[in-house]
Amino acid sequence: MPETTQQIYSRGIYHALPTFPPDVKDLTAIITGANGISGAYMLRVLAQSPTRWKRIICLSRRPPLVQGGLPNNAEHIAVDFLTSPEDIAQVLKQNNVTTVDYVFFYSYVQTAPKPGEGLWSDAAEMARVNTLLLTNFLSAFPLATLSPKRIMLQTGAKNYGVHLGPTKLPQEESDPRVDQFEPNFYYPQEDALFRYCDSQTAGWNICMPGPILGAVPDAAMNLAFPLAVYAAITAHMKGQLEFPGDIASWQSYTSMSSSMLNAYQEEWAVLTPAAENQKFNTWDDSAFTWEGFWPRLAGWYGVAWKGPDEGAKYVERVTRFNPRGYGGKGVSRRRFTFVEWAGRKDVADAWREMAQRDGLVQKDLKDMDVERVFSFLDGTVCRAAPLIFSSDKARKLGWHGFVDTSESLLEVFDDLAKLRMIPPVPKVEVKFN
Repeated sequence: MPETTQQIYSRGIYHALPTFPPDVKDLTAIITGANGISGAYMLRVLAQSPTRWKRIICLSRRPPLVQGGLPNNAEHIAVDFLTSPEDIAQVLKQNNVTTVDYVFFYSYVQTAPKPGEGLWSDAAEMARVNTLLLTNFLSAFPLATLSPKRIMLQTGAKNYGVHLGPTKLPQEESDPRVDQFEPNFYYPQEDALFRYCDSQTAGWNICMPGPILGAVPDAAMNLAFPLAVYAAITAHMKGQLEFPGDIASWQSYTSMSSSMLNAYQEEWAVLTPAAENQKFNTWDDSAFTWEGFWPRLAGWYGVAWKGPDEGAKYVERVTRFNPRGYGGKGVSRRRFTFVEWAGRKDVADAWREMAQRDGLVQKDLKDMDVERVFSFLDGTVCRAAPLIFSSDKARKLGWHGFVDTSESLLEVFDDLAKLRMIPPVPKVEVKFN
């Protein structure tokens, strides 16, 4: 095979980022859901290169909450993708959207769960609504005489069925769909994207992050926010940072996905000819376990920590299914849940004191939608099986981006503090190997 040379660079804590030819310039991008965690970071990444991206169009019902306002090369257009394609096309025309080169699709609706069940329990309704978001949007393009070169759809680790039970390891993009148990809205979204691109001769990419790390005002689907709340309250109460799970969760490998690095990879994907019509795992490429991170977290807040206690009483939870088809269902064990912890009166009182002292946006824990926010942390900390993404496919095509997940979490904590969502991180002891 012929030799090739690549030029990469570092930007802050993000390393081995790609460079692009100088003639890749004057592009127009659409970012949907730019007020959400992933869309907000894609906006930040594209705005770093105004020569490459001359116009960034943010489509969402609400404008992105950007400190200092939108970048000079960005604008917001209010639109609801649950209206008709004709209405969406009309909004695009009225706002002088005459061309678009690349699309980054992050729009998402979290439907209400079934009574007494988990966050994604109404899988059929999730599939119906979220597929409609995408199909309405795609159907508007021909009506608005727009022809994107490439469309990037972000899905996630649930593509592999990890929310249902243990899956094959590592998780590779070529793994078959897990659709025998219940609907998964990622699959009809993919099919809709394939049909559109086939009919319009456009290219596509599908990017699949694991647990997403980032700082935006609505951070419910983000383990960093409730984790920071847990650490900050523990420090305020002069307590011990206790890990709720057993030794299996403590040492389980988890592929984390920092929103900033996700965005860098997704920009690379759409601008790389060899990556056209490909799916990619999108993650930090950083070896992460709670065993390695927990002492660091305690060090930032200047508190003692406690790992698994095999002499303690654990409650077992068995997964609903066994997607891998062998080895039995998955089992997680925990001494307490973060949802239970957040419901304690002393915890609520401590947060109220900190919120008053530091001028935090949310004055009471109950304002956070405790069940939704902390159940996400519970599910990520105490997993029934590892999440081990393969990077082989992206690496072969030239993607080498990397961030130390622990460093990324600290950066996210600092950004959450700037948003006055948590108190400032004390950073009593910050050490990275």
